[in-house]
Amino acid sequence: MIRYTALRLLIFVGCFLVAGVAVHYGVIPAGLGGSNMVWVILLGLVLSAPLSYVLLRKQRDEMSEQIASTVDRTKARLDANRTREDAVQ
Repeated sequence: MIRYTALRLLIFVGCFLVAGVAVHYGVIPAGLGGSNMVWVILLGLVLSAPLSYVLLRKQRDEMSEQIASTVDRTKARLDANRTREDAVQ
């Protein structure tokens, strides 16, 4: 989970830097007034989302399997505890 989050953050930072350089050199129009930084952040988010979806598919699948197995174990423990409480009473 930490690896997926770190990779996602790296992709965003890379897209943010590319967008910042493109805005600085006029390849992409700058935002209005003082909104230039907000514009660059939004561009970074818009660019990084599809890249993360495509590039991090394997890590996302691994993370979802880990979460699903953790949830299944927790449900099994809760069911076992519930059954044990019913037997004691």
